[in-house]
Amino acid sequence: MEASETRYALNGDVHVAYRTFGEGPIDLVFASNWFTNVEIMPEHPPGRAWTEQLASLGRVIFYDLPGTGASDPVSLESFPTLEQWTDSITAVLDAVGSSQAVLLAVDVAFPTAALFAATYPKRTRALIALAGWARALRADDYPMGLPRESWEHGLEVASSMWGMGEWQHAINPDLSWNEDARRMWGRFERLTASPNTFRRMARLSMQLDVRDILPSIRVPTLVLHHTNDRLVSVEAGRYIAEHVPGARFVELLGNNHYLFVEPGWRRCFEEISEFITGARPAPIEDDRILATVLFTDIVGSTEKAAQMGDREWRALLDAHDAIVRSQLARFRGREVKTVGDGFLVTFDGPQRAIRCAQAIRDSVGSLGLEMRAGLHTGECEVRGEDVGGLAVHIGARISALAEPGEILVSGTLADLVVGSGLGFDDRGTRELKGVPGRWRLHAVAG
Repeated sequence: MEASETRYALNGDVHVAYRTFGEGPIDLVFASNWFTNVEIMPEHPPGRAWTEQLASLGRVIFYDLPGTGASDPVSLESFPTLEQWTDSITAVLDAVGSSQAVLLAVDVAFPTAALFAATYPKRTRALIALAGWARALRADDYPMGLPRESWEHGLEVASSMWGMGEWQHAINPDLSWNEDARRMWGRFERLTASPNTFRRMARLSMQLDVRDILPSIRVPTLVLHHTNDRLVSVEAGRYIAEHVPGARFVELLGNNHYLFVEPGWRRCFEEISEFITGARPAPIEDDRILATVLFTDIVGSTEKAAQMGDREWRALLDAHDAIVRSQLARFRGREVKTVGDGFLVTFDGPQRAIRCAQAIRDSVGSLGLEMRAGLHTGECEVRGEDVGGLAVHIGARISALAEPGEILVSGTLADLVVGSGLGFDDRGTRELKGVPGRWRLHAVAG
């Protein structure tokens, strides 16, 4: 399922960028905080599985607040008001032809969504707070807020880390984490807001306080919060539920601030689904696995097919496929599908994947064919019999860079087979089209 292209809604004379994902009878608006970018939000790997499940309920709508992401920039001296942020929701709903929507508000987006729900109850099917808060700072009658000194210190720490991805791990300690994840989150941060915008928006959030409007919210409200949220105290979520009439509060076990990433997104989605539809969904299968991905390709296949003719080429290709499948059985590879004149295969062991690629290359040589291959180890999304995700994309890009007869692997994979006896020739770092950062590549020796 693919998201629509980015479009613009007009909030006065300000362009508000938005995209939709999926379709259905229910509209669900991901109420924007200040750190989003619709160009990457629906496909962003850490939250994509959650987004896809939401799309099973209806149409998911993403937008960027003015000043961030793909929306119009704003002056650093005169940020939009809370009212103008609320008007952005109205503008987007009008643009997509939605008369009523469920609002899903993460952390600082809750004040905007709360104001909208209280002001436009007929356009709000439900309000869902995901680690939200009504006020940031501590007060005599609000002990769950952060002391100003702690907030200022945290802001300086976060500002110094902004754009490098490390802040995301600090507030989501249960995230799967490595250098690739850090680079991915760093790119996400840089595309959502500059360091100055981040700092000024965060300071502005210190001034927000929507506690007085909570009793005026008359729409069905669900509040979800992790027990050990590293950024916003669970007591802040409980406060919202206690002051919105009829609100339901669900405390979920976990340490992450975000409820829509691993490892807790399934429980979050189940609660949302039951709240909206009245029925708890069937258990969600674990659709992500760590695997080594192998792409193979016959070098010069188009020219060979033209020289040999269709019948002879088909016979040679059948012999090639038989050899590949025999080696897959030997090394426990799982054939996912054929891709052109090659294969996409996954393995549960990185060393077996490389040994299999070597065996295939050497075996098809007896047919007068030359093969190249690319391998990478990473988290894959299981889609029925198919696989997808960033790891598969990386494997395909590496394969395309391999020379005839070469087996090219990522640095991630090479690091996993240290001590195996396999040798590698350093091929330096390369950019992979559509993949953030530069990637260290190695050719398998021998």
